[in-house]
Amino acid sequence: MLCLLKHSKDVKYLLAWMENRVVCFSETINMEITPIGILRTCFGEKFSVPRQPGLCPSAWGELEFIDPFRSPDMLRGLEDFSHLWLIFGFHQTSEQGWSPTVRPPRLGGNQRVGVFASRSTFRPNGLGLSLVKLEEVVWKSDKGKSIPRLKVSGVDLVDGTPIYDIKPYLAYAESIPEAKSAYAEEPLKSLPVIVDEAIQAEFESLPLRSQAVIREALAMDPRPATSRKEDGRIYGAWLCGWNVQFSIEAGACHVRGLQGKRDLPSGS
Repeated sequence: MLCLLKHSKDVKYLLAWMENRVVCFSETINMEITPIGILRTCFGEKFSVPRQPGLCPSAWGELEFIDPFRSPDMLRGLEDFSHLWLIFGFHQTSEQGWSPTVRPPRLGGNQRVGVFASRSTFRPNGLGLSLVKLEEVVWKSDKGKSIPRLKVSGVDLVDGTPIYDIKPYLAYAESIPEAKSAYAEEPLKSLPVIVDEAIQAEFESLPLRSQAVIREALAMDPRPATSRKEDGRIYGAWLCGWNVQFSIEAGACHVRGLQGKRDLPSGS
């Protein structure tokens, strides 16, 4: 079209129109998003959070809605779905910016791929997607009003994560058994978890679900990918309100101690 109009006096008007359309388009696609709620979970810090949803089936979360998203009407029919997609924000790393390439742990932390070929937290818009199991819709009284909360499991999110949207999982459309997963094709290997005899009684005094979360999370070897050859080093992970001391030796995870009890959010 431009080549046909290049000698026309009207071409400047066409170019001005096209430039205006680009500006308008740019302004149209920009948007502000507001959290609909905050997810309280059993993971007190980013370290030891499973790298994918569902790897720690016992891991619990409770979504606390905030105004103006507390209307019971917004959840009508949700309890009929077994699983949900949570659109969330990487709030602990968003201020660190993003990079066009990242180093996935599955590649040993040394090989780079494009950020869009990864699930890295360092993304242009700092948004993530997590698939969780809906355990229950509960109602709690707040200043005379009945406020909904969602209890979920299989979470891979740190306590306090902002949630921006919820969508039901549709198995008929979203389950793709023949899908390819490139460098993440194989399931993660699970380590045996051994509780030291010296703390066995203390560990067994924890709620059964807390015991399960600790075992499942540590079995995934939460150490940084670049540190996985350092056997014997003691690490600490905040799980279910405890600073769980552990080490990896000879292909097994050893729970060495429980320190620094913190109060847990409800839902544990």
